[in-house]
Amino acid sequence: MFGILRPCARHSCPSVHEAWRAHLCGLCLTLRDRHGHLARMATNYDGLILSVLTEAQSAARSKAQSEAQSEAGAASNRRTAGPCALRGFRSAEVVRSDDRGARLAAVVSLALASGKIRDHASDGDGIAARRVAGVPMRATAAAWASAARRGAESIGFDTAVLTEVSARQALLEASPGRGLLDVTEPTETAVAAAFAHTATLAGRPGNAESLREAGRFFGRIAHLIDAVEDLAEDRARGAYNPLDATGTSPADARRVCEEALHGLRLAVRDLDLEERHLVEALLCGETRRAVDRAFGPRARGAACTTRRAHSEVTSPAPPEGPPGPLGEPPAGPPGLGLAAAAGVAVFLTCGLYRPPWSEHRNAPWTERCFCDSCDCPDCSGCCDCCDCCSSCSDCCSGDGCCGDGCCCDCGS
Repeated sequence: MFGILRPCARHSCPSVHEAWRAHLCGLCLTLRDRHGHLARMATNYDGLILSVLTEAQSAARSKAQSEAQSEAGAASNRRTAGPCALRGFRSAEVVRSDDRGARLAAVVSLALASGKIRDHASDGDGIAARRVAGVPMRATAAAWASAARRGAESIGFDTAVLTEVSARQALLEASPGRGLLDVTEPTETAVAAAFAHTATLAGRPGNAESLREAGRFFGRIAHLIDAVEDLAEDRARGAYNPLDATGTSPADARRVCEEALHGLRLAVRDLDLEERHLVEALLCGETRRAVDRAFGPRARGAACTTRRAHSEVTSPAPPEGPPGPLGEPPAGPPGLGLAAAAGVAVFLTCGLYRPPWSEHRNAPWTERCFCDSCDCPDCSGCCDCCDCCSSCSDCCSGDGCCGDGCCCDCGS
């Protein structure tokens, strides 16, 4: 799983988090149903925004029409999926595999995953770059690229703009004297094309230009977050990093991200949508949190820092392991041998197995918290630090719970 949009139940409205999970699980199952079980490994957090955008623009998903469909027994774009280990063996309502938005998200996810493997191979990184051991991974990348191309043709999307990113990026990286926005342009163009195609699928051509603009800004932010997160490792390996290559400091990159966040909010605000909550929660709220995770929290998180410090004083920290017998201190992780064996089990089961000392042992995988370094990890409820925009969205059935999830600029 990769991507920057990673909401969790801790700071999300319950209805928004449930809707996000429906798209996440729907993307995973669409990959399985249309491209095989192995393709589920391409599931990523950012690809599902295409499914979200398509649904949000679709007139058939308006409240009145959804109720009419339900009364008439007409098929919606939701279905009940059986128990899944990643959901704690619970069933759930998920987006259907034949939904056009889910299909677009699936083909883009496959193309991105294929490109990521090819990038590792060309950069000499990891198993993919090994001449013999990397053959299966490179073959998988080629198969996924072909599957993405076939799947895209069925919904009128051209994956060439995605598959050409790596080649164009390599040319730019090999050309000295390029500016930062020159280097991010291929990613921006690819994301813009995918975002704009959701307007075609939803029959909302008037949204295409705003979606293209939103895609450009989102692609820029995602590229820069990846660059700043990889900066120390790239320097240690002597590998290319767009910040060092263009002479851009992390502070300057943060400024570019802030400007892009502002542009993204404006573009999302201009969209004609049937349902805004999830779109705004992801593209406005979660993108903001992603920037803060990469670069550090903003100054306005000071109020939450105070509450967080108070929480740390008044609330005991969660135990590191399961409780010991007869009130003894919790048992910590075992010795190195058992820890290594548990790590192998976690890897082989793709995270389904969790050892007894894991704090996530009994939690559904899709409800894991990603707030380790967000700006408001201990704020109660889903309104986070800012209640100044409570009038611009009626998230959570009108209770004014919007926080960073709306696209007003009051808290920027």
